[in-house]
Amino acid sequence: MMKTKNYGTGRRKTSSARVFLKNGNGEIFINKKSINDYFKIDTICSVVLQPISMLNLNNKFNFFITVKGGGISSQAHAVRQGITKSLIEYDNVFKSKLKKFGFITRDSRKVERKKFGFRKSRKRPQFSKR
Repeated sequence: MMKTKNYGTGRRKTSSARVFLKNGNGEIFINKKSINDYFKIDTICSVVLQPISMLNLNNKFNFFITVKGGGISSQAHAVRQGITKSLIEYDNVFKSKLKKFGFITRDSRKVERKKFGFRKSRKRPQFSKR
């Protein structure tokens, strides 16, 4: 079932992205800025655009995205997952191809907490025998 407005949520580390998909001409706005103004590095922009270019849908949809938390790379991966989920909600046929490339799977790795008596999460103080 194809809706006119679709929604997807993406998460990575502490970043979370809300993605709204509409039929349009290929514009992508992240926090009310264009994708090139928000992610200034080309490789990070290409990470965000991977699911769209994989399905050859470059000029078919407009994406309105809000993302918060984390760093640039984490936000880019959260946006990529959100775009993937919104495309699957639009048409379930895309699911098999996107799953093959691993765009649906959430990367659950997070920063390990610091433990008492340690300098960092696993770094112990230097041991001296004498």
